Amino acid sequence: MDIAYDHISSYVFVADYGGQISVLKLESQGFQFITTLKGHQSSVRSLAYDQESRVLFSGGYDQIIVVWDIGSQKGTAYELTGHKAKLTDLCFSPQVKRLLSSSERGNVGIWDLDIQREETAEWGGGSTCEKCGIPFFWNVKDMWTRKVIGVRQHHCRKCGRAVCAKCSELESTYPPMGFEIPVRMCQDCHATVTTDE
Repeated sequence: MDIAYDHISSYVFVADYGGQISVLKLESQGFQFITTLKGHQSSVRSLAYDQESRVLFSGGYDQIIVVWDIGSQKGTAYELTGHKAKLTDLCFSPQVKRLLSSSERGNVGIWDLDIQREETAEWGGGSTCEKCGIPFFWNVKDMWTRKVIGVRQHHCRKCGRAVCAKCSELESTYPPMGFEIPVRMCQDCHATVTTDE
C-alpha cells in the first residue's frame, strides 16, 4: 500500500492490496471520495506522481506500471511493461522526466516519459475467439452445439481483442504502448509492428 498527493487539486491517491487506487479530495473537515482507478490485476505496491504534468504512476505485483493521466481528467492510461518480477518501488525525477522502477529481482528500469505513447487498449469480451470464432471453455452451450472443446481466452496486448492461443501465438515488443518485453499479439497486430516501433 502507498500514498501520493497532488497539492494543486488536493487529491490524495491511496493504493491498496486489491489492485485499486482510491482518489480522495482533502477538505477542511475531512475528505470526499472521488473515484477508484482500476488497472492492476493484483496488489499495488508503489505510487509516484509528476506534479507538473499531473500524471500518476502505479506499480504492482502484476509486474506492470500503469501511467494515469490525472490532469486531463479524461481517464486515459497506458502501461509500461519491462519487469519480470513484482515491482517494489517507483521514483519520478522531474528534472529529467524519467521514471525509475525496481523489482524484487533487483532490476531497475529507467523510463523515458518524453516518448509519445499510445493508450492501452480496452480488453474485448465475449464467449468466442474474436478471430476464428472457437468457443472459450466457459461457453458450454456453443461447445455442445458445435461438438468442440473450448479453449482458454487470451487478449492481444495491442488491439485488446479476446482471442484463443492459436490466434495469438506471436509475440513482439511494442514500445509505443510501453511493452519493452515481448507480449502476446494477434496475427493482424503482429504484422503491423514495424522495426522502428
